[in-house]
Parts: sequence; C-alpha cells; structure tokens
Amino acid sequence: MNLIIAPFITLYASVFLLMAGVGLLGTYLPLRLTVDGISTQFIGFIMSAYFFEMCIGALYCPRLIRSVGHIRAFAAFAATTTSVVVLHGLFISPLLWVVLRFLSGLSTIGLYTVIESWLNECTVPTLRGRVMSVYMFVSYLGMGGSQYLLNFSPIQDMRTFFIICLLLMLCIVPISVTKSIYPELPHFDQVSVRRLIRKAPVGILGCFLAGLLNGAFYAIVPVFCHIIGLSIMNLSTVMSLTILGGMVLQWPVGVLSDRFDRTYMLASLCLAVALTGILIVFVAEYSFFLFLLVMILFGGLIFTIYPVSVARAHDLFDSAEIVPASSVLLLCFCFGATAGPVAASLTMTVTETGYAFFVYCAAVSLLSAVIIFYLRKKEVITIVAAEDHSSFIPMKGTSPAAVLIDPRTEMDNEAGTRKRQ
Repeated sequence: MNLIIAPFITLYASVFLLMAGVGLLGTYLPLRLTVDGISTQFIGFIMSAYFFEMCIGALYCPRLIRSVGHIRAFAAFAATTTSVVVLHGLFISPLLWVVLRFLSGLSTIGLYTVIESWLNECTVPTLRGRVMSVYMFVSYLGMGGSQYLLNFSPIQDMRTFFIICLLLMLCIVPISVTKSIYPELPHFDQVSVRRLIRKAPVGILGCFLAGLLNGAFYAIVPVFCHIIGLSIMNLSTVMSLTILGGMVLQWPVGVLSDRFDRTYMLASLCLAVALTGILIVFVAEYSFFLFLLVMILFGGLIFTIYPVSVARAHDLFDSAEIVPASSVLLLCFCFGATAGPVAASLTMTVTETGYAFFVYCAAVSLLSAVIIFYLRKKEVITIVAAEDHSSFIPMKGTSPAAVLIDPRTEMDNEAGTRKRQ
C-alpha cells in the first residue's frame, strides 16, 4: 500500500482539490444561470463550450507541457483556470461565459494531462492498475464531496466563486512542493480514424454515447433539480451521490465485462440507462428517496459506459496501437460531450418540460443499443472471446495521458504483440 499511496500523496492531494474545484464549478454555473433566468437552451450551449475546447486542448496542451515542464505548466494552467473563475464572478454575462467556459476547458485538460502523465512516469508497470484505481477514487471523491459546498452561500452570492478559486489555487501547493522526479511527457502517435471506425465501431459509438450522456448530465441535472423545486441541500445530495454512484459501479461492471461479451455488455448498459431514465420520470416528484436511489443507479450506469467502450476497443488492437487509439476514443467522448448539453437542452426547450432530459438520455441510449445489436447481427464487428479480453480498468474521459497509466499497455507489451483479425 505504501508503494501505491505514499509516493503520490502530493499528486493525490492536488487531484482531490482540483476535482473539487472543477466539480463545484460545473454544478454551480448551470444552477446560477437557471436562477438568473437564462434559458435552458442557452445554458446547454454555454456548458458545451467547455467540452469543445477540451477537444482542442487534448491536441495542443502536451506541446506546452513539454516546452516548460510539468510544474510550471500545472501552475500556469491552474492560474488560468482560477482567473477564468474570477471573471465569471466579475462579469455576469452569458455571452462572455461562453468564452470563459471555452478557456476553462483548455486549461482544465492541461491540468489533467500534467497529473496523469506524471503518475504514469513515476509508476512501475505492476502497480499501474492500483494507482489508476486510487486516482479514480480520489477524483470521484473530490467531485462528489464538493457538491455540498453549494450550501455555504446563496446561489447568487459571489462567495461560491471565491470557494472555487480557493480550491483551484490550493491544488497548486501540493504538486509544487513534491519531491518526485519531474517526468517527461511522451509523444502521442496517431492512428487512422477511418481504420479505428472500421475495426472498433462499437468502441467509437460507446465513447460518443458516454460523452452525450456525461456532458448532458453535468450541464442539465442541476437545472432539472431546480425546476422540480429541490432545495440546494437536496440538489447537492443528488449530484454528490450520483457522481459517487459512478465510482461504486465501476468495479461490478468491470467484473461482468471481463467475463462476458463486451458488445452485449455495452448494449445491456445502454438498455439499463434507457430504463432508468424512464423510471426517473415517474418517481422524481413522487418520492425524493426513490428519486435519489434511481439517480445513483443512473450515475453508475452512465459513468461506466466509457471504460467499457475503451476496454472493448483495446480487445481489438495491438499494444503499439492502444495509446493512439485511446486518444481518438477520448476525442470521440469530447465530441459527444460537446453535443450532449446542446441536444438535451434543445429537447427540454421544445417539449417545455424538465423531464425531457431523461427522455433524451433514454432515447440516445436505446438507439445506441439498437445499433450495437444490428452490428452484432450483421457480423460487422469482431467477436472477442472472454478469455482474450483485456482487463477492465476504471477510467474517465480526462486527457490522452490517462491511457499511459493504463496497465493494459504494459500487459500487452509483456505478452507480445497479438494479431487480431
């Protein structure tokens, strides 16, 4: 345990504070916009700008990190993110907030890239799986726990922005005083997108769907909770436990995906999301307790689609192709997360009901399940036996460097290159 936690305690502390700040900001902004009377459709547009810039930042942030080093880059990205948060508070302008969310996406993915590449460089291959698990646990804990900070001040008060700035500035301190070796960020090779789509269409579809659901969740659920009249404390509880539900379900879903055909596993997750979304429509105003329980399940399901999709793609590629393929999968996630808030908010605007968000989630999930079953039936996809599966690893769509911590790349290197038709 000392080899997993002790060497990275400062990095984990920075991760916790960073994710707490990012998670709190992600919930507070749509809630604040709703209270200020901004339309749901425009809220979705504002929140999607964050994920759109993550698509661009994933391509260009590694260059800056290589040129100035990890600690300087981390400080620069954190200072930029903090400055952007301050500007949110100084200028309550929805149009300006589109630009600010755009800049926030760029700096945030830079922070993720620094931490994840650092963890990879300083971890021996045999411990990467456990280090990744601790990293994921700390990330979810920071995001989930920070939701209760919404209760420290009125929604239209500036103090929430101050709290977010405090968390983001404090995340610089642990990583600045670390005694760990400063790593070098490796170059990310490219893979043909056309070849990836042809060889792993289910993985591509799953990552895009995960983006559609995850991006819409963070942008719209706070709005929905406000629409149905939940108190800030209850809203915080819904957001917190839903996020933590995503952490808890990673392991049982991972075990099942290692034992059964991941194509069917992914389709089953899609169907479960659809059923859960419809169920929420019926229980949301009937009982807060039932609504909370179903939301925990809902969060657990939507947050596991991405790692299962990545694992499915890893089943089909040789070790040398896993890192570049994963970078493309991350971009697919970001594209989905960019479209998700816009599509969900548009659905709510057209139908004039907050429940349309869950109908949207059910519809895109059901459509994805149908497509997966169709591809399976037409034998368009490659079938991989359970004994040939790569191991499931809990993960989120954060940065291209996340796959470097992934022990599956090292496992394949040790086992030798496998040819899959």
